[in-house]
Amino acid sequence: MSCFSAHPPTGQAVQELEGMVRTAIFKPATELIAFMLQASADRIDAAYQPKPGEARKGRVSIKVQCIFGTFTMQRDYYYHPGKECGYYPADAELGLENGFTPALNKLVCLEGADEACYQKAETHLQETARITVDARQVQRVVQRFGPAAQRWQERKAVPGTERAPIMYVSADGTGLPMRKSELDGRKGKQPDGTAKTRQVYLGCVFTQHGQDEKGRPVRDYNSTTYLSFLGPITDFAPSLRREAIRRGMGNAGKTIVLIDGAEGLECMGRDYFPGCVQIVDFFHAMEHASHTLVALLGSKEHADYKPRLRQWAKRLLKNGVVKLIAETRMESAGRRQAAMVEKELGYFVRNIARMQYGTFRKAGFFIGSGVVEAGCKTVIGARCKQSGMHWGVPGAQNILALRCIHASRRLSDFWTFWLNTRAARNNQLPVAA
Repeated sequence: MSCFSAHPPTGQAVQELEGMVRTAIFKPATELIAFMLQASADRIDAAYQPKPGEARKGRVSIKVQCIFGTFTMQRDYYYHPGKECGYYPADAELGLENGFTPALNKLVCLEGADEACYQKAETHLQETARITVDARQVQRVVQRFGPAAQRWQERKAVPGTERAPIMYVSADGTGLPMRKSELDGRKGKQPDGTAKTRQVYLGCVFTQHGQDEKGRPVRDYNSTTYLSFLGPITDFAPSLRREAIRRGMGNAGKTIVLIDGAEGLECMGRDYFPGCVQIVDFFHAMEHASHTLVALLGSKEHADYKPRLRQWAKRLLKNGVVKLIAETRMESAGRRQAAMVEKELGYFVRNIARMQYGTFRKAGFFIGSGVVEAGCKTVIGARCKQSGMHWGVPGAQNILALRCIHASRRLSDFWTFWLNTRAARNNQLPVAA
């Protein structure tokens, strides 16, 4: 018989019971972790061989916080007078950072990058797990690990073994609202020529193994990985290529570079993905079709605008871009809007080979960049483009690197890499790259 059968518990009683169980579990767990970490620290300190110039200064205590509670432990401290810096061998090998255990640091980074703001991360940690980490500390932890996350995104590529019939590489840029100090001297689209944002690039790689019953391409489940970069595309492009190599680009049956028609992205496709099929996504093609028709007809309110836009869509999907260019030029010839129409047609002229949508669809390829467009909204916009936000370059880049790693389901991989790298500092010989 249940102990609650005679008197069903109230919600308050259940909450109190949960608190009692949590205390009964968390206190022994904290004591066990404290015992194990202290024993490990003693072993590490006993085996550590000081590097040239380091002098042991004695034992120093530290208050450590884990996901179950806090405790105090002792470990050796070394000082290098020449470098004017101290070092704790046990902290390095155990992965202690900011007085937090690796598990807590990982959780704080996840919450700080995933939630809409640092204050919400603080509340979430307190409300769900009774872990007390204030918002400023959450921010400091994210900024502490963010640079390592960005470097991990840009690491050397080890060719992947995945063998996908079709691999897609896609990229797009979006503007981040920045502090005024980060915009000094930058040109923008404001009436006075100044900028309110800075460009951040998001790249993604995903695979396709088949099509649905209607012959439409299907993206492989959980196959999308992301990376971000706040800087020039010439620095972003090599990182995106390395990501494609890690994902197995060398083994893929086809590699499709699916981007919009921006000149920088076009150059990236040509220079870093030579020989790959390039596609200008259909949404941007139709966007420029709209601009062309507005230049030709004078306004979107023209009676022929919508019917003709639909005709452009149908004809583009049938490889009709060359004829559309010729017919539009002929129609505008000798008219005052001819120069404006020719300017808009330049987008299509530059991208004829990349707009053969009938051929691409027949081959079973995606022709829309919805994956990276959605990534710009969820990975970047949902965290960094909220009302009232103004970012510094390091703050935005660090948090986006962590968000990309999490969205790519690689948080554990990054954390293992970071812990191994930090523990390797105790080795006398450098670790091979």
